[in-house]
Amino acid sequence: MNHLTDEQVATLQKSLEERKAELESHFTQNNAEDSLLGDSLRVSTGELSSADNHPADVGTETFERSRDLAINASLNDELEEIEAALQRIEDGTYGICVISKEEIPYERLEAIPQTPYAVNHVPDRNAAGSDRPVEEQVMTRPPSGAGEGRQENSGRFDDAGAWEAAEDHGTASSPVTPPGQDAEEQDA
Repeated sequence: MNHLTDEQVATLQKSLEERKAELESHFTQNNAEDSLLGDSLRVSTGELSSADNHPADVGTETFERSRDLAINASLNDELEEIEAALQRIEDGTYGICVISKEEIPYERLEAIPQTPYAVNHVPDRNAAGSDRPVEEQVMTRPPSGAGEGRQENSGRFDDAGAWEAAEDHGTASSPVTPPGQDAEEQDA
């Protein structure tokens, strides 16, 4: 901690403690321990049944619930990082990169006081493959040529000709032409 003055450390410690108090207040005010997020959807929403009148209602509840869980997880991670930074202050290792052991500039600590890394040693959170579905680890690649020419000679309905083809068979407001008889013969 030789590169940081006592005044700088005190300022950063105060900033960390204030943010820690905000996060603890969030978890206390929102009763994170008793927030019913761990209970079933039926219990947490207070509904008598999870089969609601409209499926979108359950979808909305599921989305809101997963969002709340993600926010709480993110805030909990931040709280743990802050507690670790406060511990580094007590240990006398605050402001030193945990990987390279080089000094972290005061300006960086002002911006992100809980960081244990110098800029050049921040782990890449989006490393290749880290955000890919786990199923991809066991899936095999399709054989070469699979899917090539699928649309070739399809000649099936497309957006352009679907209505015309269906109209040839009649509509609810027009009479249906019996098979083997042309529409012109019927009009005559």
